[in-house]
Amino acid sequence: MRPRATRGSHRAPGTGAGHRGGLPRGAPLEDGSAIAPAHEEPGIEVAPGDTPEDLLERALAPYDFSLPDERIARHPLPERDGSRLLVVGPPHADRTVLDLPSLLGPGDLLVVNDIRVHHARLRAQRESGGNVEVFLAGGDEALVRPSRRLREGERLACGPGHVLLRTRLADGRWRIACEPDVDTLTSAAGELPLPPYFDRAPTPEDEERYQTVYSRVRGDLRGAAAPTAGLHLTPRIFEALAARGVQRASLTLEVGLGTFRPLGAEQIARGALHPERFDIPAETWAAVRAAKRVVAVGTTVARALESATGPGAGTTDLFIREGYTFGRVGALLTNFHLPRSSLLMLVGTFGGRERVLDAYRHAVAAEYRFYSYGDAMLLTR
Repeated sequence: MRPRATRGSHRAPGTGAGHRGGLPRGAPLEDGSAIAPAHEEPGIEVAPGDTPEDLLERALAPYDFSLPDERIARHPLPERDGSRLLVVGPPHADRTVLDLPSLLGPGDLLVVNDIRVHHARLRAQRESGGNVEVFLAGGDEALVRPSRRLREGERLACGPGHVLLRTRLADGRWRIACEPDVDTLTSAAGELPLPPYFDRAPTPEDEERYQTVYSRVRGDLRGAAAPTAGLHLTPRIFEALAARGVQRASLTLEVGLGTFRPLGAEQIARGALHPERFDIPAETWAAVRAAKRVVAVGTTVARALESATGPGAGTTDLFIREGYTFGRVGALLTNFHLPRSSLLMLVGTFGGRERVLDAYRHAVAAEYRFYSYGDAMLLTR
């Protein structure tokens, strides 16, 4: 069974396709893309008297694990490709990222997410003088805090312009407009959005190392976090992969709330994450269809490929959890993720929950580095 995969359920104003929610699944759209077919969702056993919080705990508890604080990588290694690589077994094998080319071969297609992280954290001020943080979360949405006293229609001063609060959503989210435009504000007043568990301000080193070497700006897609599995990859790795006959292709997924926001009862009940926009070039789609095996570099690539029904622009709220059957991804290069997260649920679904959690226990005991600047793991099916 496969949970619901939504293609185009929401698009930000100005992206050309409008709202797609009323179209049948699989229908062609005016921009040439399509909505992925709906699938049955795996059930969560419900007991009499269960609250949404009970269901949330029941869904997340199997994906909990203990991690010593010193295993969290808060700074990058001196060499981008110097990380360790856990090849998930059994038996598990301790390798390095530089060994990746020797683990792949002819017929493999490595697909990367080339999104560029922008300076998504803005410091703004109300007319009253109060300070407000505006975190650009993709499209025209932002997390704004403190948010309780803000008003729809209020304009927050930010660098050389303003942030207009258009519509209040739930959980501190707003629909906003940047005046004069996003790039002007982020260039002048934005800050690189490092994960909160870094517990530090960004440095000049982060400006380079919290981007992949192949990141680029594509249209109006901007990342609010890095596709971290790709942070390990370097030109010498790509050269070695090419020498082994491994092909390479790219897509763009706008990393936002659907990737990094903690799961809540609403996401569990709906079986869907917050929508994220993506774009798959025609040449990438053709390469995916022709490949013997698709190796996804990161969970964002996996979600985009599993959501799409063809090339072009779309939106995914796909929540991959137990019961989902992967249709396109045959191997996954990924970092070690937070406990109780949708990312860990995706990886556990791909590789088998007990197998993946056993690999995590091995990684903790072997002193691997965890999270965004941490080490990587390679999973095959």
